[in-house]
Amino acid sequence: MNRSLRAGRSSALLAVGGLLLAACTAAAPGAGGEPSVPPEPTGVVTTAPAATEPAPSPSSPPPTDTAPRGPTGTATPTPPPTSEPTGTPEATPSPEPTATPEPTATPEGPRAWHLGDRGPAVLALQERLIDLGYFLPAADGDFGPATQQAVWALQKAAGLSRDGYVGPATQGALDAGTRPRARTSSGRVLEVDLRRQLVLAVDGGVVTRVINASTGTGETYEALGRTYRAYTPTGDWAVVRQIDAMHESGLELGEMYRPKYFVQGWAVHGSSSVPPWPASHGCVRVSNRAMDWIWDVWGAPLGTRVLVY
Repeated sequence: MNRSLRAGRSSALLAVGGLLLAACTAAAPGAGGEPSVPPEPTGVVTTAPAATEPAPSPSSPPPTDTAPRGPTGTATPTPPPTSEPTGTPEATPSPEPTATPEPTATPEGPRAWHLGDRGPAVLALQERLIDLGYFLPAADGDFGPATQQAVWALQKAAGLSRDGYVGPATQGALDAGTRPRARTSSGRVLEVDLRRQLVLAVDGGVVTRVINASTGTGETYEALGRTYRAYTPTGDWAVVRQIDAMHESGLELGEMYRPKYFVQGWAVHGSSSVPPWPASHGCVRVSNRAMDWIWDVWGAPLGTRVLVY
C-alpha cells in the first residue's frame, strides 16, 4: 500500500511539473500584447550599455524587431489615434512619380549611359562619382547595379528624375560637382535624409560618402495579424545594437543584412532591394555592399550618432 501511494504521488508531481515547464517555455507576448521576437541568429550581436535616461520612443510598435531603445533623441512622429496602433508618419516622403528616362541617343547630343553599358565613358563616369564621394566599391568600366545606385544618389542630390540614366542633365550635375552638405558639424554621424532618400556618412561636418537609401513608405501593412504603419522616425539617435549577420525580422517581414539599430526595431541595414524611392517597412535600407563599407571600413560602432531628418 505504501509503495502504491508513493507511486501515485510521484505521477501527480510529474504531471504538475510538466504543466509548469510548459508555462515557462511558452513564448510570452511583448508589452502591449506585441508578438515576441524569435531567438537571435548566429553572428556577433552587440548591444550598448543601458543609458542613464530612457530614450523617448515612437508610440507605434517597431517595424521589424523589439531591439532596445536608443539612449538619446526625441522622436517626432505624431502620436497615433486609437484606431491605428502605429500612428501617422511624419516627414515621410512620398514615392517618386515614374520618371521619363533620358533618351539613350539624340541627333544633337551624346547618348545617355545606363545599366548594362560598359567602356571608357562608363569608367570616367565611375571615377567622377567616386571623386565626389558617391558610394561605389570600384571603377571597373561596367555600368552594373552598384553604379546605378551611385547615379540614383547623384540624381537625388541634384533634384533630378531618379531614372538611372546619365544624359545631359545628370552629366551636368556631375560636371558641376553636385554633392549634398551635412547638417552636423562635429563627430562621426550617419545622417538620414528622408526627403532625398539618402544616407550621408559624415566626419567632422564633412560628407565622406553619399549612399542611395530607401526608407518607410508611410503606408499601412499587416504583420502577424496586426496593422502597422511603415514610417521612419525622425530624431537624434545613436547606434544601440548591431548584429553582424543576416537577421530575420521579428515580424516576419524578411531578412536584414548586418543591421545597426538606432531606436527600438528601426535599423540601418543592407538589402538586395534598394530602389530610389521609399519602399521599406520603416528601416533604412542601403545596398549590402554599402552596409559592408559602413561596418568594415567606416566603422559606425555602438554609440555612433544617427540623425534622421
